[in-house]
Amino acid sequence: MCELLGMNSSKPAALNFSFAGFSERGGRTGEHRDGWGIAFHEPSGCRLIVDHRPSIDSPLAHALKHNPVKARNVVAHIRKATQGEVAPQNSHPFTRVLWGTTWSFAHNGNLSSFRPAPDPHFVPAGETDSERAFCYLLAGLRRRFPVQPPSRAALFTAVQTMAALIARHGSFNVILSNGDFLLAHCSTQLHYVVRAYPFASASLVDCDLQIDFRQHNHLDDQIGVIATLPLTTGEQWQRFEPGELKLFAGGAPQAVHPGPGSDSGSKPLRLLMSY
Repeated sequence: MCELLGMNSSKPAALNFSFAGFSERGGRTGEHRDGWGIAFHEPSGCRLIVDHRPSIDSPLAHALKHNPVKARNVVAHIRKATQGEVAPQNSHPFTRVLWGTTWSFAHNGNLSSFRPAPDPHFVPAGETDSERAFCYLLAGLRRRFPVQPPSRAALFTAVQTMAALIARHGSFNVILSNGDFLLAHCSTQLHYVVRAYPFASASLVDCDLQIDFRQHNHLDDQIGVIATLPLTTGEQWQRFEPGELKLFAGGAPQAVHPGPGSDSGSKPLRLLMSY
């Protein structure tokens, strides 16, 4: 299986410490040698980097460790191929534009029986089940909310519904972001940690690197990091429940309570599948 890494921060922040440990799993401490990628949601737009080489051997990954990029939302992935050849077009994250905003998506799992009906607005460029699921998810949101983005509560409910249906076809651990907030869905395994005052010290699990976050953050900084498996010791990582969807904003998971009229103006959610 692949592994996921995501970040949602209250301010633009660099993910280089966590990424240093995560990238080790792409060929050195893990078997995920079939490509990697990362999407940075910056004020100017979404910057996407993908490579079909293992992250441990990738010059792009090496450069990123030494030239960190600051962003509020980041989605990263290391791949162990289950469907589709080892090629750049099959490396996660994938990006698409919906409601004038770029969304990024990465998936860990295998959807062996997932064959959604094609949608002309969101066509996969590669051969992976993951990209098919991403296109299916965005197509479903577009059908439900064709004119403009819904409230967070309505969006959360729609994603939760579709994620549960997709997960019937296999494991569906996902990180998804539009640059404003980040959604994380757990099918089998996913963890998160919130780094906030009073900050702790931490050591990476996958390499000999430590950090004292008190020396790198201000009192009002808050950063949520999501990963398939905990990346550090010295921090309190929390495990998702199977089937759980969380929305991260401002650097921490937020309670989402669909209120009256949260689906106002939306069309019924039609979930089209073909087998």
